[in-house]
Amino acid sequence: MKKKQWQGWGPGEQAEQHYLVQPRALAGGGDVRHVSEFLRASGWRDKSKTGGPLFMESPDRTVRVAYDPYVLPGGWTIHGRADGASGKWSAHLGRQAPVEIVAGLTDALTRPRSAHAPNVWAPLQEQNWHTRFEGEHYVATSPDGTAWMKYRQNPDGAAMWWSGAQDKQGNGWTANFTPNTPMHLVQAFSTELASPDPVMRPRGRVPHSAQIRTWSVSVKPSQLSAWQQARITAARAATWARNSTRSTRPRTTARAHAAAGVRTRR
Repeated sequence: MKKKQWQGWGPGEQAEQHYLVQPRALAGGGDVRHVSEFLRASGWRDKSKTGGPLFMESPDRTVRVAYDPYVLPGGWTIHGRADGASGKWSAHLGRQAPVEIVAGLTDALTRPRSAHAPNVWAPLQEQNWHTRFEGEHYVATSPDGTAWMKYRQNPDGAAMWWSGAQDKQGNGWTANFTPNTPMHLVQAFSTELASPDPVMRPRGRVPHSAQIRTWSVSVKPSQLSAWQQARITAARAATWARNSTRSTRPRTTARAHAAAGVRTRR
């Protein structure tokens, strides 16, 4: 393992050993607060019961995010309520899905939708993933072969998406998205799945796998807190900006927004 040491520590702090892990898809689940604290800072309601699974609800009550490690197979479930444009949808991600990848999807739930049409494959192709047809499926696999994304269109036109990662020992996770899952959310997921950036795990939380690479780093608690706080601050600032804009602008219909090219919520 390579060793690195971060500078700028405060007096009296004790460094703690962590590891940077690549590829991120095999880094293990991580701290669920990476997801929940951002949602909470974005105005989501925490409806979890003490000692029970994580359960959060969007401000408009149209989306719910849950994490349950107490059942088998356990993991993440994101439910979207049906609206006038589409039916209900859901996404399911295994317990060992890294929280950084899960957050790609859940963070996107808090942001306005891009005016550009979503492209799930673009982030994968930018990172040199191999794409091909396998029977009825269109498949993209990571350069090291440990992660994948699959697509199939049913005869009725419904699009089905699967994803996941697995090492040679069979350890890993899977994810699936129901046909009505908004494509910008699937793209947000694929962007984080394909990212080459390592993720950090504390000592004792690094999976045993011949397919991962690790770098040992000494980190002060204040550094981790500052990084987490910056993420929360960004969420609160975005929420404040959206609420401020909504309170000052005149009411217009969704159709008028679309005609003017204004971005609307995803």
